[in-house]
Amino acid sequence: MREQTANRVFDTINFIVLSVCTLICLAPFLHILAISLSSVKPILSGQVSLYPVELNFEAYYKVFSDPAMIRSLGFTVLLTGIFTVLCMVMTIAMGYPLSKKKLKGRKGFMFIVVITMFFSGGIIPEYILIRNLHMLDSMWALVLPGLINPFYLIILISFFNNIPESLEESAEIDGSSHFRTLVSIILPLSLPVITTLSLFYAVGRWNGFTDTLMYINSPELYPLQLKLYQLIQNNMISELMQMEGAQMATVVPESLKAASVIFATVPILIVYPWLQRYFVSGVMLGAVKG
Repeated sequence: MREQTANRVFDTINFIVLSVCTLICLAPFLHILAISLSSVKPILSGQVSLYPVELNFEAYYKVFSDPAMIRSLGFTVLLTGIFTVLCMVMTIAMGYPLSKKKLKGRKGFMFIVVITMFFSGGIIPEYILIRNLHMLDSMWALVLPGLINPFYLIILISFFNNIPESLEESAEIDGSSHFRTLVSIILPLSLPVITTLSLFYAVGRWNGFTDTLMYINSPELYPLQLKLYQLIQNNMISELMQMEGAQMATVVPESLKAASVIFATVPILIVYPWLQRYFVSGVMLGAVKG
């Protein structure tokens, strides 16, 4: 009886703590959403907190009516898709051989992989390399430099190490090649970790900003994050704040910025519910030594 009571108390405290943490994480998002849906006067007077005041959709109308914003969204979706697929192909192609203890030079390759997590050439040498490869102002400057993440590679290698060797040995006895074993046996068993790492790669590319700011000059190649940065920094919204007698504009810069942030955030959030069932199991199976 005491044990049941203690468990109930622990569950209650745990629920309260997690609920508070969830609200703290959601508060900034709800505040931005409220600003994007509020009218001018409440925003300027600071009345908007976590819920909209005087509901107004004008900011979203201006965002969705901007052809450049829609084009950036389409390009970002294409860029994220290509980047994620190529990243997983390269990570699997490198991770599977490195998971074999009989591979000659395995420790040396692993040392090379791990050392890149602590040391890098720096921004300037990376820019010079991209320029010498004639990839400036192209989509490939945003794809090729980050195809393999060392940390994700280590997670994948750890997962492959947990797969029983007897499965591969039985496939080899049946005459299966290494490639066919990988495609027919290893990858289906690795679906949770592959899905999880794909999500990590996709989110990283979707939110990528620094490399686009350095390498991209053409407006038609602006990803959504760079387009959002341009919208906030430039004077594109200066005409939205106008005074005509006693009438104010229906949108202020803060409202348009908030609507643009929501516009750039919601698409990647939609992906999470579809991959949630793989997320926890993929990380745990790839990180725990069995």
